[in-house]
Amino acid sequence: MEGVATRAGVHRATVYRRWRDVGGLLVDVIDAAGEIDWQPPDTGSLRGDLTALNQEIQEALVLQPSFAIALMAASFHSEQAARAQTRLWTDRYTQCELLVERAVERGELPAQHTDARSLLIAATAPLYHQLVLLRADPDPRLPGRAAEAAVLAAAAGAFSVRREEGV
Repeated sequence: MEGVATRAGVHRATVYRRWRDVGGLLVDVIDAAGEIDWQPPDTGSLRGDLTALNQEIQEALVLQPSFAIALMAASFHSEQAARAQTRLWTDRYTQCELLVERAVERGELPAQHTDARSLLIAATAPLYHQLVLLRADPDPRLPGRAAEAAVLAAAAGAFSVRREEGV
């Protein structure tokens, strides 16, 4: 809160009056991030789209300081921030379901229903694992390799869901 006040050129009491605590401040920051006019990539193929998405994620995670990592960390200390972050990620996954819909339309994925969220998580999880959990150096090949693995798994039916399962 002190840093926010300093950057804004106001007294810290002004910041506390507006947000009361770090959790309240983070809710507004996360909500503002959700309002950014962001669109999922459209490269013409599922592999290309997922690779481009993963490149965006990798860039966000290695940027110093990383806004994404700071928000993840803060969400563990504030229930308000955790709820806001969940809303943000739910919205982003919903936006990215378009990648899977386009892939089905192009015939890249099986005609049966594909669980888009599971495919997206499988495609992006390796980046979070390597860069956040293991704190590994960024690997320029990882976005493409993770996308490739998810596409191959999806094409083989790994994320297919029978309609009667309710998904």
